[in-house]
Parts: sequence; C-alpha cells; structure tokens
Amino acid sequence: MRAYLAEFLSDPLVVELPRLLWLPILYGIVLRKRPAQSAEKYQLVWTPEGSPLAVHTSRQTTLLASHMKKHAGESVDVRYAMRYGQPSILSVFREMDDPLIVPLYPQYSRSTTETVCRLLPQGTRTVRDFHDHAGYIGALATSVRRHWEANGRADKLLMSFHGLPQRAVDRGDPYQKQCFATAALLARSLGLEPSQYLVTFQSRFGAAKWLQPYTEPTLIELARAGLRSVDVMCPGFVSDCLETLEEINIGAREAFLHAGGEDFRFIPCLNESPDWIAALADIARAAGLIRASA
Repeated sequence: MRAYLAEFLSDPLVVELPRLLWLPILYGIVLRKRPAQSAEKYQLVWTPEGSPLAVHTSRQTTLLASHMKKHAGESVDVRYAMRYGQPSILSVFREMDDPLIVPLYPQYSRSTTETVCRLLPQGTRTVRDFHDHAGYIGALATSVRRHWEANGRADKLLMSFHGLPQRAVDRGDPYQKQCFATAALLARSLGLEPSQYLVTFQSRFGAAKWLQPYTEPTLIELARAGLRSVDVMCPGFVSDCLETLEEINIGAREAFLHAGGEDFRFIPCLNESPDWIAALADIARAAGLIRASA
C-alpha cells in the first residue's frame, strides 16, 4: 500500500501542489498513516481472487477479446494495465505493437486520463473519454432497470462521481461538465425528472474545496429531511472497487441509515455486464482498433 500510495500521490497531476511543499507532507505525514488505514479498508472488500478492481478488469479483458472474436471475426490482443501498481502501463505497452489505449475513465480529467497519456509516446492512439457514448449510457440504464426490477424503485436515484478539487475545474478541466452530461443522458434514458435524481461527488482528499455537493453529507441531509429510501450508483466507475464497495456501500450506507434513512440500495458498477462489454467493443472499434464488417 505504501508503494502504491507513494506513486499515486506523488503524481503532479493528481496532487497539484508545489513539490517542495507537498513531498515533505507526503513522505513525512501521509505515508506514515494512510497505508495502514487503506489496508484496513481493503480488507473489508477483498475477495478470494484478490482486489475487486483487478478481478473485474481482468475479466473484462477476457470478455472483450471473446466478444470481438465472436462479433467481428478477428482475434484481438486485449490486455489490461494499471495506472499505478502492476501490471504497469509501460510494461504492457512495450509488449504490444501499436496498441490502442482505452483509459477506463468515462469522463476526462487531467488527474486521470491525462496521467495515462503523459506516460506514453507522443502519437499513441488513446481514447480521450466516452462520457456520452450511447453504448455506455445504455449499459448504465440497463443496470438501473434491472436493479429496479429486482428490488423495486427507491424514492430517489443518487449518482455519485469521483470528486475533483474545485480549482482544477476553475482552470478549465472538463470533468465536471462531462459528469453532469452523463447524468443527464442517463436520466433521460430512464425517463427521470430533475427532482427524481441527484448528482454528487465523493472521495474528497485534503482540506481544499472539492466539487460539490459531497456524497455522504448529501445522504445525511436527505435522510434527516425525511427521505426513506435511496438508490445509489457510481457511473464514473466501470468496475467496483474500494471507492464503490467500501466508501459507498459500507461508509455512505451507514451514514444514511444512522441519520434516519431506512433503505439504502447500492447499484453495482457495470463490471462484466454484457451490455458494457459490447459498449467497450464499440468504443474501441470507433477509435480504429478494428473495422466493422462490410
């Protein structure tokens, strides 16, 4: 955990503070406490196969290759890599011939997609974002509808996206606009009125102002205001991970119920959904990975 967090939090696109100010704080304070805290959280969501994020991503890789073979009639070498940790992006990139890179961040941000682009040689084919891709939106809508069919429909749908420092958006990062665009397209697909859903932002780190409204405080306010049930999903994550399983389905759930809410319904990420695998194939195909059959 310490090695992972050191690599992650020392990225100047992730923490945009002067290095002379931030690095002593990172190595002198943050990396002394946070690894153990993160490890405790990971223990709550760990699976017999390993990290949920790695497990889902590995499965998506296999399913995507199978889908392309079945529907495009071509064998495509599909591999996954991690931006921080192993297998590293550069190690996998060097093993492949002119690969197409598909960062699995639906919404573009300098602190996510751009960190991938900066690792790679100039001219590398890379998908910038797919926040409004019809297949991605359709896969999200299908997951919500299936959840409603199985569990009923809560009083409100809350869409929680990963947070970002407000100053990043003030400097021109398109992330917030793309999150709201995704939410609006999904709501339209589901036939929701503006009063029937909310967009919030999670995973705040540090003392700076981040994108608002914040997820957990919003859930507490809703419960105290009398909202009894809520459906919660994380459209900015295509795989369930620590941020969805521990932060939302455990931490945010407890906060909502403790504040008086009665029914917290978590909608899993797309994971291995066939609709998502098909959408991912379409995203890759549109970016020039393979040509559609005549």
